[in-house]
Amino acid sequence: MSPIQSGVSHISSVNRASPETISPQVEQKIQKSSKDFESVAIGEMLQPMFDTIDNSKGPFGGGNAEKQFRSLQVLELGKQISNAGGVGIAHQVYKKMIEMQSDRQKHGGKG
Repeated sequence: MSPIQSGVSHISSVNRASPETISPQVEQKIQKSSKDFESVAIGEMLQPMFDTIDNSKGPFGGGNAEKQFRSLQVLELGKQISNAGGVGIAHQVYKKMIEMQSDRQKHGGKG
């Protein structure tokens, strides 16, 4: 089999991987994990924007406590964006995790 045929075969197997081949409990865990991953990734992308805001003249005057609160706020904002549809990271992670779980079951692993 040529490298191209091997690649096409792999792509075809990726397209065949589906949640029907794994248990509903595992599928739910995968879905939650992919959403959580996207939430954190979005929060990490947003954090530098919030770091540039000068809070020293704000109502709370900045400081360490506000920095800690701000990081929690950004993390929560990432969750909200992800829950509202996100940016597509969760879908890609979900597909890859389903594929990996299906491959694991095909080769005798537990699901």
